[in-house]
Amino acid sequence: MTAEASTLDKPWSVANLTAQLKAYIDRLGLVWVEGEITQISNGKMGRFGTLRDLTEETAMGFSIWASSADQVPAELKAGDRVIALAKVDFWKKNGDVKLVIQQMRHVGLGDLLEKLEQLRAKLAAEGLFALERKQPLPFLPARIGLITGADSDAEKDVLKNARLRWPAAVFEVRHTPVQGPETAPRVIAALAELDTIPEVEVIIIARGGGDFLNLLPFSEEALVRAVAACETPVVSAIGHEADRPLLDDVADLRASTPTDAGKRVVPDIAEELARVADARARIRNRVTNVVSNEVTKLEQLRSRPVLASYAWITDQRAEDILRNVQRGHGIVMHALDMARASAQGLRAQLRSLSPQQTLDRGYAIALTKNKNLVRSTADAPAGTELSLMLADGRLTATSTGAEADTGPQDNTK
Repeated sequence: MTAEASTLDKPWSVANLTAQLKAYIDRLGLVWVEGEITQISNGKMGRFGTLRDLTEETAMGFSIWASSADQVPAELKAGDRVIALAKVDFWKKNGDVKLVIQQMRHVGLGDLLEKLEQLRAKLAAEGLFALERKQPLPFLPARIGLITGADSDAEKDVLKNARLRWPAAVFEVRHTPVQGPETAPRVIAALAELDTIPEVEVIIIARGGGDFLNLLPFSEEALVRAVAACETPVVSAIGHEADRPLLDDVADLRASTPTDAGKRVVPDIAEELARVADARARIRNRVTNVVSNEVTKLEQLRSRPVLASYAWITDQRAEDILRNVQRGHGIVMHALDMARASAQGLRAQLRSLSPQQTLDRGYAIALTKNKNLVRSTADAPAGTELSLMLADGRLTATSTGAEADTGPQDNTK
């Protein structure tokens, strides 16, 4: 039957179509194919994986049956670039097309893996992976940014495990593609948006694992540099141990899985309550010990004789007080006697110098009418009215002038 025989009135059956396809594909025979292994696993019947084109986003599954095991390298892993002799096998029951590998050989490290390692080395040399530039996560973030696929298991795991540890945890979620060419640009945009929100104190980028090919967007240079420039701490939660994307190296914290990320961005409320209870108990014990020690000290002070009875203080010091009082009285009296003797001496000296004392011995003081003191005969010429000051009063006299000096007179006659 040919394609021209298929008409509106006489359409082909699905079985006929698949038979035609299989016959056409079988005519290809064995072909040599070059590509890169992005996933491989071992099964009971052989080994199974995916071979990706080196330049385009095109891939096919392949099988290596046990009968061909000696024709392929023993060690095969994701990222290996290989050339394989394969037969294209079309499975009629479900329309599946696969490569059945007859022979396979390595042609060196896969282009993608090689480029990835070159980029890793370049960014490491710039210091983007250095430990000293990584930021610590806040103890309890006010709001947690989450970048992940819409309605994904990764999102559910992060939210569930974070809220199990801290029920009041608040999330700011941004949904983006997590595989394909749009992944990196969308993740970068979401990262920039969350980084501008002051309440967002940590950002989680989460994906639930995947094969090497699907994880490539998380190793793109633009995304790595955006994470390095982010002021908010970033947690990588890609969840793939075998092929670590560059995001794991530049992030401030690498979580092994989204579940692990949910647990590490918030504290465990049960543990924190236990710590608070322990701290309160230790504070209570400390205060109790301090108060008990002070009470003991007060009791010891109260039991001392000096506080038990105060009468001994005056009794023991009474003689000292009396002696000091007597000594003080003696000192005061001696000082008064000395002052009295000094005063008497001064009084006698003052009296000996007093004019009154001179008058008492029989002398007189002559003053002129103008109360000028007469010191010589020249001060009182004849006719000068004088006032004579005697010991018991005053006399008035008139000078007769100077007289000749006849020598001392005997006043005893």
